[in-house]
Amino acid sequence: MQDWWDHATEPMRGLRKGDAERTRFLARQMLDLIAPSNFPMLNPEIIEATRKTGGQNLTEGMAHFAHDMHKTLTGQRDPAPEGYQIGKDLACTPGQVVFRNDLFELIQYAPQTKQVQERPILIVPAWIMKYYILDLSPHNSMVQYLVSQGFTVFMISWCNPTAQQAGLSLEDYRKSGVLAALDAVCAIVPDTPVQAVGYCLGGTMLAITAATMARDGDARLGSVTLMAAQVEFEEAGELLLFLDESQIAFLEDLMWEQGYLDRPQMARAFAAIRAEDLIYTRNVQRYFLGRDDLPSDIGVWNADTTRMPARMHSEYLRALFLENRLTAGRFAVEGRVIALKNISAPLFVIGTETDHIAPWRSVYKTQLFTESDLTFVLTKGGHNGGILSEPGHKGRHYRMSHRPEGALYIGPDAWLARHAPKPGSWWPDWVAWLRANGGAMVPAPAIGTQEKGYAPLMAAPGSYVFQS
Repeated sequence: MQDWWDHATEPMRGLRKGDAERTRFLARQMLDLIAPSNFPMLNPEIIEATRKTGGQNLTEGMAHFAHDMHKTLTGQRDPAPEGYQIGKDLACTPGQVVFRNDLFELIQYAPQTKQVQERPILIVPAWIMKYYILDLSPHNSMVQYLVSQGFTVFMISWCNPTAQQAGLSLEDYRKSGVLAALDAVCAIVPDTPVQAVGYCLGGTMLAITAATMARDGDARLGSVTLMAAQVEFEEAGELLLFLDESQIAFLEDLMWEQGYLDRPQMARAFAAIRAEDLIYTRNVQRYFLGRDDLPSDIGVWNADTTRMPARMHSEYLRALFLENRLTAGRFAVEGRVIALKNISAPLFVIGTETDHIAPWRSVYKTQLFTESDLTFVLTKGGHNGGILSEPGHKGRHYRMSHRPEGALYIGPDAWLARHAPKPGSWWPDWVAWLRANGGAMVPAPAIGTQEKGYAPLMAAPGSYVFQS
């Protein structure tokens, strides 16, 4: 039935592509809802479990349903399960908060080697999520891996905005966020460029910041890594189905009343994109089979959602998603247009094969709008799982290519045909690239610098990560 609807909703002459895709999406939502597996009398697994347990599975399922309904109505969240405590089991790489303003805390991680690369790393995570997806458990923490490989690592930990911060803008996140963090890093580790890393929305903001710095002659960035980050939004995937003028106007009215876009509202939009996996399969397991959710580090992080300030979210949706200004030469910073092609620092860009938030072909377009030396990686996994691809992770593979400065552009399908997958993790190749752009080996710097106003304030993971 789904194959039939996919064929029936293919774009045709006289029909806008977006309308065809929206019709297909809604047909898939309907089919996901009425799938036989969702109904106890039509699902053999539910029938067998009910027979074996005498209906105990349904009793436990009703208890789960009542618990979840209470959480939905009250807005309460379950505490993290035993073994998944933030600062103890998750986000536990040692470090200190060395700077704090109303928007973020800056964490400097303690060195684990006597000698480190001269150029420090500054990581800009997305503020649509808590930063510790990149410092999850010790075995899959990107931060822990980088520090153990001899890098000085700084991490931005964004605040969880409240209604009083509804007026925060994209420009605030650039100036009071990324640039303020860069100022701190350059004060603590002076006289050397910084290797900047941006993830998801943080990568988009890093690209905007890098282009602005290039325009203004600011050469403090030694390299730029963009992980699952888009700069061009024409092919931004199924999130575009939620966005047109009427939808954004509705969201703006909603955010005007609240001061922010709340966590459940964003989570439900992302869940709808993968409704079969994230809604119906889970609900069948939980409500009809009586099985509780198995705790996991990424599951705990995924439930630790954040809010989006009203003004910033409106600007982001309009300027980037709806009007695609950044690559159309119409995105202005401080009254002057910026251009990604002005970025001269080497680029390392990562896309993930099954990303529903930043589709890899959209991420790949970074090559179309930049001219500097660029390494592109396409890795197995989704938006988060593909980035968390630590060495030793079973079943991983990736494709990798290098585009010299000034080389001709190759389309994504042609690129895919030319590059065979390699088994394993992309992290070691990234570390080799960071080392090649990281300068000489030097003694590990001290944490913070009291003389310049960046004294350690408290131990990592800081206080903002606990804001709910």
